[in-house]
Amino acid sequence: MLIGDVARRSGVSARMLRHYDALGLVRPTGRTVGGYREYSAEDVRRIFHVESLRSLGLSLRQIGRALEDPAFTPPDLVSDLIRRTEDRLAREQELLERLRAIDASAPTDWQGVLRIVALIRELNSTSAAHRQQAVLARPEDVPVPAELLARAALTESDPHVAGALRWALARSGGDGVATLRAGMHSQDADVRRRAVLAIAEMPEAPGATAVLADALGDPDTTVRRRAALALGRQGVAAAVPTLVSMVVEGSDDVDAAEVLGMLSLDPGCTDRITTALVDELAAPTADSATRIRLAQALVELAGTTAQEVLRQLAHDDDGAVALVASALVGLLEERSLDDQADEHS
Repeated sequence: MLIGDVARRSGVSARMLRHYDALGLVRPTGRTVGGYREYSAEDVRRIFHVESLRSLGLSLRQIGRALEDPAFTPPDLVSDLIRRTEDRLAREQELLERLRAIDASAPTDWQGVLRIVALIRELNSTSAAHRQQAVLARPEDVPVPAELLARAALTESDPHVAGALRWALARSGGDGVATLRAGMHSQDADVRRRAVLAIAEMPEAPGATAVLADALGDPDTTVRRRAALALGRQGVAAAVPTLVSMVVEGSDDVDAAEVLGMLSLDPGCTDRITTALVDELAAPTADSATRIRLAQALVELAGTTAQEVLRQLAHDDDGAVALVASALVGLLEERSLDDQADEHS
């Protein structure tokens, strides 16, 4: 076949075929009487081999070695191609995120674009102080894309910078919830922990409660606990089992007890919470320290049932439990007297 026929059938331009010939990559095995290049079936197969290897990202020089040098084996080359492709994709993903951040900020002029680019650069600084300053020192009249803040919050490991990012997100009106929700599906537990902490500080944002409710089933205990505390403060009864387990396990038990006390102000939750704590008090696995924490949680609850349980605990066989329960009963009696005095004043 002549070069024009090969170009039409292979999809490789005649110019590129001449280039292959000049490089010695695919040389036609024949010439016509008039001196035109004539390609054999084997030559055409070699062209397709070249194009296949080009599609993997090999350079023409590498393709020549792959087709001619028996010692040039695929494994090392393919590994290098994978690494270079991953690097390129990472750069392209970074560029895509940068463009999305600029688009989300809806800049009206190039000055606005430059401000967002500068913020992105500052948030990527190796200095935690610079990252924190980038968040806190933004002028009030310069909007910061919530999506950009949310992505930074998901990756930020410094607690001070993370706190600044959560503060800024909470002031953004909840626009970053979608990005944080995506973080809740990460395989990395640290990312999910950062996401739930950020969402917990913007509970009234659209969709935040649903994300926190889903987080109660997260495999990571820290994520579950942060979600339970946030939901409990919103009056969501689904948080009760996790909050009770926090008291039992002694993990942020004081905060958990306070939130259970808030939830118990709802008559529909009072008996449920009290029953759950009493059941844990009676559990065979409950040691003295656990039962003391449960007693301290009971004193936070509204209603008379919890108070009656504490009075019974004041006579418990465990001396330490009885002593703490007695002190708590005394505290409740003082509180009652103060309330009566306030009513008569």
